[in-house]
Amino acid sequence: MFWKFDLHTSSHLEALLDKEDVTLAELMDEEDVLQECKAQNRRLLQFLSQDQCMQELVRLITTEPPTGVEEVKRFKYSNIACELLTCDVGDINDKLGNEEPLLESLYAFLEQPSPLNPLLASFFSKTIGNLITRKTEQVLSFLRRKEGFLSLVLKHIDTSAMMDVLLRLISCVEPPPLRLETLTWLNEEKLAQRLIELIHPERDEERQSNASQTLCDIIRLSRDQANQLQELSQPDPLLAVLESQESVEQLLQNMFSREGTDSCIVNGIQVLLTLLEIRRPVVDGVMDAQGFERSYTVNSSILLAIQPHLIHFHQLLLQPPKRNPMLTTLGVLEEPFGNTRLHVARLVASLLYTSSSSHAVIAQELCRLNTMDLLLELFFKYTWNNFLHLQVELCVAAILRPCAHEMRLQPVPSETISQPPVGSESSAYNLMVNHLFQQCHLVPRILDAWEENDKIQSAGGMRRGYMGHLTRIANTVVHNLEKGPVHAQIGSLIAELPEDCRGRWETFVDQTLSETNRKNTIDLIGTGHLRPSSDDDMESPFPKELTLQQTFSDYQIQQMTANFVDQFGFNDEEFTDHDDSIGATFDRIAEININIDAGQDIANTAVFEACSKERIQPFDDEEEEDIWEEKEMSFATQTKSRKRSDPQHLIPAVAYFFF
Repeated sequence: MFWKFDLHTSSHLEALLDKEDVTLAELMDEEDVLQECKAQNRRLLQFLSQDQCMQELVRLITTEPPTGVEEVKRFKYSNIACELLTCDVGDINDKLGNEEPLLESLYAFLEQPSPLNPLLASFFSKTIGNLITRKTEQVLSFLRRKEGFLSLVLKHIDTSAMMDVLLRLISCVEPPPLRLETLTWLNEEKLAQRLIELIHPERDEERQSNASQTLCDIIRLSRDQANQLQELSQPDPLLAVLESQESVEQLLQNMFSREGTDSCIVNGIQVLLTLLEIRRPVVDGVMDAQGFERSYTVNSSILLAIQPHLIHFHQLLLQPPKRNPMLTTLGVLEEPFGNTRLHVARLVASLLYTSSSSHAVIAQELCRLNTMDLLLELFFKYTWNNFLHLQVELCVAAILRPCAHEMRLQPVPSETISQPPVGSESSAYNLMVNHLFQQCHLVPRILDAWEENDKIQSAGGMRRGYMGHLTRIANTVVHNLEKGPVHAQIGSLIAELPEDCRGRWETFVDQTLSETNRKNTIDLIGTGHLRPSSDDDMESPFPKELTLQQTFSDYQIQQMTANFVDQFGFNDEEFTDHDDSIGATFDRIAEININIDAGQDIANTAVFEACSKERIQPFDDEEEEDIWEEKEMSFATQTKSRKRSDPQHLIPAVAYFFF
C-alpha cells in the first residue's frame, strides 16, 4: 500500500521559512508557493499576511516593473502577486479587505494617467473583483466614499478590464437587498447615461466599443437577475433607465449626430438589439436549467423611440459609409456591403420579430419607406453575402410567422406615448404581409432568381450563393400558405397574381421545390439498399472493400435503433435501487428465448464440420515438454542458401497468416 511509505518530501519552502532574513521575492521564486498558499500553509500565510508583504504584493500589481528586464520575465512577480492575492484564502482576503491603507494603495491604480497598462489593469480588476465577491460590504463601503470612483473607471473604459469591474458590481453582490442598494447607488451616479454618452462619433473606437459591450452586458445581467429583485418588489433601477424612451432617444441622437461613423452606428445598434432581445438565442434547442428558453420583457417605449429614426437606418441601406473595394476569391467587390448595413438588416429583423401595441407604428413606417423591398434587392445584388441572406430570410419569416403569443412586452404608460398606435397588432401584420407580396413582389422574385440560377448552372456556371436561403424562403411561404397563422391572407394574395405567374408558382412548388427538398433531405439511417453507381462512384479512388465495409456498417447501424434497449429487455428504470424491481429484471432475462435451428442451413453446417475436423488438431495426452529445461544446443556449421526468388521461401509465412 502506498500509505505504508512516507513519500512526502519536505518542501524547500519550509527551509526558506526557517530563515530569519527570508524575503518575499525568494518565496515567490519557489514553484510550489501558490500550491502551498491554496493548501493554507499556516507559516506561509502568516508571512504573507504581514503588513510589509501585503503592501509589496499590492505594489507589484499596480506599479509597472522596470523596463530593463527581459519582456518574458518582466511581469513574473506581478502575475504571482495577483495569484496570491486572489487565491481565495480567508487570511489574505481579510487582511486586504479590512485594512484601509491596503485598499487605498489598490485604489491609487485608478488615479494613474491614461492609458493604463492592460496587463496590470487585468491584475487590478481580478483583485478588486475578488474582494467585491468575498468582502462585499467592506469594499462597497470604501468605494462609495470615493466620489470620483465611477469617473475614474469610465476614464479608463478604453481598457477592457475596467468593464469587468463594473460588471462585478452588478452581478457579484449578495444578498438581494445589498444588490438593490448597489444598483441604486450606480443609478444615482448616472452610470447608464454616462455610458451612453461614450457612444458618440467624437469618441475613439475602443472607448465606444467597450461602452457598448458594457451596456449590453448590464441589460442581460439585469434581466437575468430580475426574478431575484422581484422578491423585494423593486424594479432594477439601471434596467428601468436603459429601457426608458429618453435613454433610447439619446443613444439614437448620438449615433446620427453630424456624420455618424461606422463604429458609432454599429455599437449603438448592438445596444438596440440587446434591448429588443425578447428571447435569448438558443443553440441546437438547448434550454436553460429550468427546461425553458429564457424570455424577457421588452418595454414598448423602445419601439416608440426607434420609430422616428427608421428613415435614418433606411438611408444607411441606400447610401452606406464609403468603403474601399475588396478583393475576394470571386474577384474585386467594388462596393462591399459592409458591417454597418448588415447591422441595420439585423435591426430590421429584430423589429419585425417584436410585437407590441406600437408595432403598427413600426410596420407602417417600414412599409412607407419600402425597407423590405430594398432588403430583397440587396439580397439578390450581393450574391455571396450569406450574412445578409440570413437576415432577409429572418425578416420574411417574421412577417409570415407572427409569434406574438410567445412574446411578453410591457404596456406603455399612456402619458409616455407621444403618438397613438395606428391600428391593432393583427392589422400591422396584415399590412406587412400585403406589402411583402404586393409591393415587394416576393413570389415573382423567387421564380425569376431560381430560373436565372438554372440558366447559369446549365451553362457551366456556379450555383448562386443565395440559393440555400432562397429555398428556405420559398418553403416558408409554402408552409405558411398551408397552415400558417395568416394562411388565408397569403392564399388570397397568391390568387391575385397574374395567371402566368400563378401557374409558374404552382409548377415550381409541385416539381422544382419538391425535388430540391427531396435532395436536401438527409437520411440519417439508410434503407440498407445500395444506391445505383454513378460515374463518380466508378472513378472513386477508394477500393471496393471500403465500399462493402461501409455498407455493412450502415447495416449494423440500421439494426441499432433508438429502442434497442427496450427491445432487448432492459430500461433505465430497472437500474435504480428500488427493491421491488430487482426480481422483475431477472424474470425478464429468463424469458429471453435464444433458439438456434440446427437444420436451418445443412449445407453450411456440413462444410463447417468438415473444415473443423481438418484444421483442429487433437490434443496430445502425452506429458508436455518443459520449455525451461536446460538442453544442449548445437549449431550447424553450414547452411543451405536459398534464392529469394524461390517460391518456397514465402510459403510458411503466407500459410500462417491465412490459416
